Amino acid sequence: MRTAYTSDQIRAAEAALMATLPEGTLMERAAAGLAAVCARTLGGTAGRVYGTRVVLLVGGGDNGGDALYAGARLAARGARVDAVLAGSRVHSAGLAALRRAGGRVLDGRFERVRALAGAADLVVDGLVGIGGTGALREPYATLARITAGAACPVVAVDVPSGVDADDGRVEGEAVRADVTVAFGALKAGLLVDPGAGYAGRLEPVGIGLEPYLPDAGVAALTAGDVALLLPRPDARSDKYRRGVVGIVAGSRRYTGAAVLCVGGAVRGGAGMVRYAGAAEPVAGVRARWPEAVVTELAPGEGVGGVGRVQAWVLGPGLGTDADAFAVARSVLAGDLPVLVDADGLTLLAEDRSLLRRDAPTLLTPHAGELSRLLGVDRARIEERRLEHVRRAAAELGATVLLKGSTTLVAQEGRPVRVNPTGSPWLATGGTGDVLAGLAGALLAAGLDCYDAASCAAYLHGVAGQDGPLAAGDVAEALPGAVRRVLNGLRHEDGAARLEG
Repeated sequence: MRTAYTSDQIRAAEAALMATLPEGTLMERAAAGLAAVCARTLGGTAGRVYGTRVVLLVGGGDNGGDALYAGARLAARGARVDAVLAGSRVHSAGLAALRRAGGRVLDGRFERVRALAGAADLVVDGLVGIGGTGALREPYATLARITAGAACPVVAVDVPSGVDADDGRVEGEAVRADVTVAFGALKAGLLVDPGAGYAGRLEPVGIGLEPYLPDAGVAALTAGDVALLLPRPDARSDKYRRGVVGIVAGSRRYTGAAVLCVGGAVRGGAGMVRYAGAAEPVAGVRARWPEAVVTELAPGEGVGGVGRVQAWVLGPGLGTDADAFAVARSVLAGDLPVLVDADGLTLLAEDRSLLRRDAPTLLTPHAGELSRLLGVDRARIEERRLEHVRRAAAELGATVLLKGSTTLVAQEGRPVRVNPTGSPWLATGGTGDVLAGLAGALLAAGLDCYDAASCAAYLHGVAGQDGPLAAGDVAEALPGAVRRVLNGLRHEDGAARLEG
């Protein structure tokens, strides 16, 4: 599992560690790790450095010092290293080390910096560290824009300048790195969009912080974690032991939601799927998924006659009329785990009393649906996803899976889980219905809401990697995604590796 921390947690750990070490040791460790990553970025595993051109963008803090010391190591290996001093102050010892190694210091004229960055083999962003908040000021903002025109890789020191290390916010200009070298531990903002989209490949560098770090507030599952959590059938298994999931979805207007949700559950490994709905979606489910046991509900009828289930999925395409409210109330009045999605969330926003239940509840909103549940502007939720998913879990008394470019899973008292396998190909109608069915199957199989949501998001992301695709394609790809994870196959997602 990959864990991530706030800037305050990192600084406290660094202070505790530095008290046990000779002065400068921590920066020396960080610079050595940064230089090693830069060398690999320049020349692959062979680390070709001699004769390359490296530009350092240097701020006045410790990140600037790290960049200068790393630049000195690269210069000593034959690179031509030019440092642009952007701050009103500079790390004097790091600057002296760079000059001793043959590095040069440039003036900050933007035209010259732009030309140099355009001809460089590598640009190192050491402008702003983990303490930076808000929009970049000048000249940092212009230098961040210049990095966008560089034809070479950009390596960020600890966090791309302009990205909030705590929550991934980006207010104005920011450096879009190809690689971010994270000292000691990952910062939470590197895992959460929009910051994650600026971080590129994450390269953690150990500097000895581990014994001094507190419990993490943010975590990301690896493929190995998911493989250990997923229920697996054994010789004693039958359809009931594998889990019976009940699905209440679809309506006369939205028949496809029922078909897709049932597909997510069937292809996600449910022992049995019981579907309940109106006549029109019933016909679609029967035609597409003969495996499902189907019950046609009369208008206003509850789910009392559906039969034995171990968890419910409620809401995709259900509608929000009186009939939908009646069936939602009958599901939520029970003592089984319930996943609420889509129209079910709209019903909850209209009547929060439906959430007054003792049984486990998993809510799977996108930002617009969470906006209605919390009474918060959607744009603000998008800007501060970590803050609002935590608030929702606490305020609503439920586990919350917040869908989006970075899917987050929050449960009060536990780290927010960030899904690393999200794919832009999943941004198409109906994929959320498939996710709901998959997560419902995992709930019925015995996972708690937190693990079911996390594993479902992970597998859903793996299934959606190879686009273009439609929602039905994602459902069909789920068995392969499960096999891929259980077999420990490696899978690149652009920001993290799935490790077996």
